[in-house]
Amino acid sequence: MFNNSLQRSPDTPAVFINNQFYTFNYIDSKANKVAASLMRIGVEKQDRVIVMLKNNIENIIIFWATQKINAVYVPISLDMPSEYIKYCINDVEAKIIFLQNKNNKTINEMKLNSDLILVSLEGDTDIKFEEMVNKDSGKVQSSIKDDEDLAIILYTSGTSGRPKGVPRTHKNEYASTLAHIIQNTYRIGDSTIGAVQLYHTMGMRAFLSMVFLGGCYYSNPQFDADNILKQIHEYKITTLFLTPTHFHELLSSSKHTYNMNSIRVISYAGAPMRTELINQCNEFFNPTEFINHYGSTEIYTICSTDQVREKPWITGKAGLHSRIKIAPIKGKYRIDYESGKEIGEIIVSLDSDEAFKGYWNRPDETAKVIKNGWYHTGDIGRILNTGELIVVGRLDEMILSSGENIHPEQIEKILNNHPDVLESAVVGESDERFGEIITAYIVSENSDINFLSLDAFCKKSDLSSQIRPRNYKFIKNLPKTKKGKLNRKLLKTGAFDKS
Repeated sequence: MFNNSLQRSPDTPAVFINNQFYTFNYIDSKANKVAASLMRIGVEKQDRVIVMLKNNIENIIIFWATQKINAVYVPISLDMPSEYIKYCINDVEAKIIFLQNKNNKTINEMKLNSDLILVSLEGDTDIKFEEMVNKDSGKVQSSIKDDEDLAIILYTSGTSGRPKGVPRTHKNEYASTLAHIIQNTYRIGDSTIGAVQLYHTMGMRAFLSMVFLGGCYYSNPQFDADNILKQIHEYKITTLFLTPTHFHELLSSSKHTYNMNSIRVISYAGAPMRTELINQCNEFFNPTEFINHYGSTEIYTICSTDQVREKPWITGKAGLHSRIKIAPIKGKYRIDYESGKEIGEIIVSLDSDEAFKGYWNRPDETAKVIKNGWYHTGDIGRILNTGELIVVGRLDEMILSSGENIHPEQIEKILNNHPDVLESAVVGESDERFGEIITAYIVSENSDINFLSLDAFCKKSDLSSQIRPRNYKFIKNLPKTKKGKLNRKLLKTGAFDKS
């Protein structure tokens, strides 16, 4: 797909980084040299190459270099704890690591395999990146590629436990990107903001979709809301694929007034978006298409919907390659208090071309989620008669209070509609009488908000006494992961900065 875009538009800008455009031809030329250098130092077919870089031009060149020689690109988040980074390096048995700086403290403190080759963009290491780009001939010996060969391994961090490597084949990446393009109504020559890092499946999808379409990927190694709005204004960017947290930050940036008329499609993933934020995004960007993507690193597309504005509570219908169904929880279905309908765990067929086959070196974790040809998401939901999915919550976040199974998101949906509530999060906290007591954490700028007013609001919204919060705690910020997802574990332990 890269070669096709290169042939069609060799001198077309493919990437924009730090106020500079890079054409398909430039990237191809540099990637050929790096690929030749990798082969010269012994990187072979399906060897793993670890990349610990932000979304800079070197990262993108390295990505295409690995693909040219059929090596496996393994991007690692710099924000992971050092013990997790070391685990990932050892887990994939990498031959080479690309670093920003030779003085990377995390790497220097690790006792790594002495055969591991370190390459840095800045300073002296085993090899300088500059040498790989400038001193090799650029002649690449072709490597036979199969669509079931691995293209990348992405590590999922989660909120606890060791990260899990998710192997993704060429078929997986091709199918996922094709689905992303179709489900988001992208066009030849579109452009997008690359604000999600390439170690995340969202970042990879934004990047590859532009390559497939011969469009321009405006990479942002650091998220700067005002700079992104400026890029949209100046370069007439047409699409955005970001997390709800990113959209919130864009809307909160008020340094300048920029024209957003060029935006045709906005889509989000990674977490639910509050109705208020949906309305604000719709007004600010006024997009032709507003799309919610529900998926995972393991299976990129589960569902998507273009009915965000009309039905903000809907996750959508099964994606281009996906089949979904609801499975019983512990042998039986639960009854959703809101609709009286059966709910269960959302599972997805592994016959999707977007689906992985199991975690890297983790048969124990694989056995937990892959059963009889279906991937168990750990999410709870129900499917309407229209075929549309509603995600109710996470299986491991379900609250058991007075013998009732209660899903936090259903209460949060009500609380977030309160005019004085900016954000809310509901968790179960240990209680001798009830087993767990329903506690709601509230972010509000109104100092007069209190238990009585919130309880009355919930009661008016038809929340029964059994599922109304019995405790409210008022804080300034909710703890979230780097990907913008609520970290309920930190809420329950209290181990986060409440200021």
